[in-house]
Amino acid sequence: MKKIAIIISILAITTLLSCKKSFLEIVPRGNLVAEKTNDYNLLLNNLDLLNVLTDAQVAMGDEVAAVEPFFSGSALRTQRLFRWEDVIYEPDQDAVEMTVPMRNIYTYNKIINEVMDSKEGTEAQKKSIRAEALAGRAWTYFLLINYYGKPYSASAANDPGYPIITKSDVTQTQFSRATVKEVYDFIINDLTAAIPDAPARTSHRLRMSKPAAEGILAKVYMTMGRFNDALPLLNNAIAGLSNATISVRLYDYNVTFGTGGSFLPIGTFGPAYPTVPNIEENLYAKQFVNSWAFSASELVMHPQTVAIFKSSDLRLRFFTNTPYPSGAVYPSGMLRKRGQTSNIIGLTVPDLYLMRAECKSRLNDLTGAKADVEFLRARRMPAADVAIPAAAMTDAVTLTNFILEERIREFAVTGYRWFDMRRLSVDPVYNATVTTTHTLYTATGTTTFTLKPERFVLRFPQKVMEQNPGMQNNQ
Repeated sequence: MKKIAIIISILAITTLLSCKKSFLEIVPRGNLVAEKTNDYNLLLNNLDLLNVLTDAQVAMGDEVAAVEPFFSGSALRTQRLFRWEDVIYEPDQDAVEMTVPMRNIYTYNKIINEVMDSKEGTEAQKKSIRAEALAGRAWTYFLLINYYGKPYSASAANDPGYPIITKSDVTQTQFSRATVKEVYDFIINDLTAAIPDAPARTSHRLRMSKPAAEGILAKVYMTMGRFNDALPLLNNAIAGLSNATISVRLYDYNVTFGTGGSFLPIGTFGPAYPTVPNIEENLYAKQFVNSWAFSASELVMHPQTVAIFKSSDLRLRFFTNTPYPSGAVYPSGMLRKRGQTSNIIGLTVPDLYLMRAECKSRLNDLTGAKADVEFLRARRMPAADVAIPAAAMTDAVTLTNFILEERIREFAVTGYRWFDMRRLSVDPVYNATVTTTHTLYTATGTTTFTLKPERFVLRFPQKVMEQNPGMQNNQ
């Protein structure tokens, strides 16, 4: 760890948002000291690769509402994101959606471009490290294109995406946006190249494995509407969980919230949920601090979202009906998230099962989809409430709608919904499941904000545009 700290400090860089003349400006503090294969291996332990700081998606999800007087006292960025405004940042501000991800791309590029020429390691070790970096870069670009590129659709070949950067070059000053299709092709190529050489077994949640890379590629394909391509990858990823050298599984809330369970007692900050290295549902660790599951009280679960839960659903243990640290009960049955303050957004076991269920349902395997959803629900509520209602099993559309609702129940106020909203917004069958209004509750009534189609995409901050006058911004 001392060695990796030295390497990271020497590799310290600024991000594209702190530059004065270029889209990406790298400022090394010294010369690169990574020479041996293990040096590049240690670079993958960089905590920046875990802490991505990107929480905008929580405020933009249609499952959340806002409440006064807390909303008016919240950060201006939070208010603008919730209102789905065109401009989120002040002219001189950096966008946190880009800071750490761009720094991470630099690190991944260094590893990808240099590790095969490193000293002492075997060819297999070098390929494995490079595969982890390829898949990590792909995950990072997938995050960025879901912020700054339009949802993948028939127009992807013409829609502006995100600059593709493959070199860790301090002299680069000219950058242009690739198309959405080009970025997705780039992501798929990285993951396809990584999977054969990635570690076959999951041994650490911070590090990439073959099951994780397969699950990420499946999510990419689902975002593109390629469910046939996603399903076999999800089958492989889930099968690979049993081969892990650490415990990677679904928690059973009937046990963890039972007498003496590991998630008890429930205190001011919610259940005693494990830290990221110990979250057994975490297959590939990426995280951000979710203030709205900790000490911030302005964003809550919308009453309509609360209504889709049964009262016996043990996931409700992660919510409370009062603000932090105390106060009057929220109006209209709204609930504030608590616990799980470190939001895990890389790849989780619940996501794998729900993605596979959705793929099966869309491909008309209703029995298989039902089995996956109920496998999850059996670990989230008492046995009497696990079964999917008969009305939801009528056909593939009704079951898929139920699965999409289950995703909301599983991931409410954690940001997952925003990415689902984006892909569903261009789905002609399921776009009606996306709510395009946000409600602010005040002492005298409500105020409504409407999501314009253009705001399924964030605009680049003014600071970036001024530094790169030739680059096109989103509408």
